[in-house]
Amino acid sequence: MADAAALAQRALALLAIPSVIGHEEALANHVEAWANARFPREQVLRVGHSLALGRRDDPRPSLALVGHLDTVPGHEGDGPPRLEGDRLFGLGASDMKGALAVMMALAEELPLGALPVNLRLLFYEREEGPFQESGLGPLFAAAPELSTLAFAVALEPTDGAVQVGCVGSLHAALTFSGKAAHSARPWQGRNAIHAAGPLLAELDARERREVKVDGFPYFEVMSVTLAKGGRARNVVPDAFEVNLNYRFAPGKSLQAAQADVLALVGGRAEVRFSDLAPSGKVGASNPHARRLIALSGRPAEAKQAWTDVARFSEMGVDAVNFGPGETGQAHQRNESASVAALANSFEALSRLLRGA
Repeated sequence: MADAAALAQRALALLAIPSVIGHEEALANHVEAWANARFPREQVLRVGHSLALGRRDDPRPSLALVGHLDTVPGHEGDGPPRLEGDRLFGLGASDMKGALAVMMALAEELPLGALPVNLRLLFYEREEGPFQESGLGPLFAAAPELSTLAFAVALEPTDGAVQVGCVGSLHAALTFSGKAAHSARPWQGRNAIHAAGPLLAELDARERREVKVDGFPYFEVMSVTLAKGGRARNVVPDAFEVNLNYRFAPGKSLQAAQADVLALVGGRAEVRFSDLAPSGKVGASNPHARRLIALSGRPAEAKQAWTDVARFSEMGVDAVNFGPGETGQAHQRNESASVAALANSFEALSRLLRGA
């Protein structure tokens, strides 16, 4: 069995190294120093603040465990990293420094040369930001052999279940135009904020749309997440902009998703798309995925969020999400994770790699 206490202490040490997105260097240095002490130099590849570890030319099928180094910014009033009973507290405890601790422990405790698979470990920066800025892109460019992986596991928070696929995501800035006027005489202008009202009402009344892919239910949803407009309290605004975030099911292309947004807007606003992130393939039929689902002891679930499973899908690599973190704790104030879940994740992945 995994040593839960040792995993908790390793995770606690990682939590003590701040790595808010854009500031991952110190943690990357820590992981690189650890890797240099355990892997031959030619098996340690660093690109920026991302690392790919393991043999690059192994004849065995290669499986990758994947974890991001960065966290979101913390909340005011967050406590320090700490252990309280069976709970690990600290920024990134669930998303996803506990998972990084599991990855490192597996590399130390498994007989890497005797496994039926070649284990690759990917640690990368800037996952919490825009799709185009993720450290995985440059890492894939520097290590093209990763496109031949037999399987990959993104250790995102999944509450210990295997979550397959992922929804795609795009953002669209919708700009409504009007004509400025004195607020005492609004009939002399056209209020751009009011012009957005019908569309906002439609979005408020819009039901989530269930789409089943390979038997797994995903929900397509559109949400306004930001709004800005107005010049002064006594001026009718001539422009109003909202950010629309659209999450769409696996199998829908980015082009089709953009067409959905344009159909909704119907010419009522100017539309500018940004941060286009594709959906991820449902890889539940992969034999390694089937085995991991069995080892998890739980039914597989749909991933109702975006993860880098999508980036692996673009390369033709099957991947799933499976991690010890808790989805309800990710990005929360005083984020925490279960120590027992760290041990359970270690055991399932160890058995997968030993018997794959």
